[in-house]
Amino acid sequence: MPHKTPIQKLLPLNLDTGALLDWYDASARTLPWRVGPAARGGGMRPDPYRVWLSEVMLQQTTVAAVVEYYLHFTRRWPSVGDLAEAPLDDVLGAWAGLGYYARARNLHACARAVATRLGGVFPQSSAELMTLPGIGPYTAAAIAAICHDEKVPVLDGNVERVLARVLALNVPVRDAKPQLCAALSTRVPERAGDFAQAMMDLGATLCAPRRALCDRCPLSGGCRAFGAGRPLDFPVKPTRAQRPTRHGHAFVIVNNDGAVWLRQRPDKGLLASMTEVPGSTWDETPTPPAGPLAADWRPAGHVTHVFTHFRLELDVWAARSDEAPASEGWWASPREVARAALPSLYRKVLAVAGVGQDKAQKKTAGHKDRRSLN
Repeated sequence: MPHKTPIQKLLPLNLDTGALLDWYDASARTLPWRVGPAARGGGMRPDPYRVWLSEVMLQQTTVAAVVEYYLHFTRRWPSVGDLAEAPLDDVLGAWAGLGYYARARNLHACARAVATRLGGVFPQSSAELMTLPGIGPYTAAAIAAICHDEKVPVLDGNVERVLARVLALNVPVRDAKPQLCAALSTRVPERAGDFAQAMMDLGATLCAPRRALCDRCPLSGGCRAFGAGRPLDFPVKPTRAQRPTRHGHAFVIVNNDGAVWLRQRPDKGLLASMTEVPGSTWDETPTPPAGPLAADWRPAGHVTHVFTHFRLELDVWAARSDEAPASEGWWASPREVARAALPSLYRKVLAVAGVGQDKAQKKTAGHKDRRSLN
């Protein structure tokens, strides 16, 4: 890396917004929540509910992973009022597998706020949107720009990568976000929503993490990384602290009817209010197993799951018993297990125990699930 230049000397931001929008008009991705440039030019407006839902789902998750969930949500709850009336457990169950479950709880709380306080109508400005539960600066800006062409900067991971390369930014993006946001705000054109989505599409397709198709990029003329012949050197990666490992046990109890004993996690903390099987605490050092009841426990396998701040190693134990543990919980039939609000961690646990999963799922259950960093 070259000598670090202060961010102020790398500005102003050289973006050919006209060329970018021309490229977007010809190359915009087709996404189920998007009103494309042609339809938008013909007067069709994006639905704030669907834009909001997609943006919340896309936080820390890929488009490929989100589409199926988005389609399921909008079929089941086609309006914000429908989502507001849904029981939280149903929303958590439909969310299971997307990870970061606080998003689902905030989603439900926000839907209720819009339905009860605002008559089912989302505010139009980013400032007003930020008064709603779970809507921060990025999501508010995205909704306001995409739905109402508010001229605000929309800075997601794809856009950050594009800007880091255009500027040849030689510090990690997280160290320059306020300056990047301020610089981008000066370049937002009248077509603010199309501009925001064009920048996102550019970062997702041509200016991707591991490839830079600079010969097709509408911004290459003003891109310093391209000019230096080093686009993949940017963004500069921040120094990451080593992720610690925790250890624990999970206990799968199946009765003679094939039902599984499940319980609900506490309503605060990691995976709050989600469904789980009984288990131990998660400790820094391995501890001996202590099942929730006396039974013929057999080792069923091992699960590795990577959370945002730590790596979890779980030993899975299984037993047959018609006796229920002393703690609160319930017996769930195989069909009920399939519909339960089980996070991907506990889907893995049940898979290695051979409960309610096919062989292909069981084979992959011990692998890291980066889509579900909870």
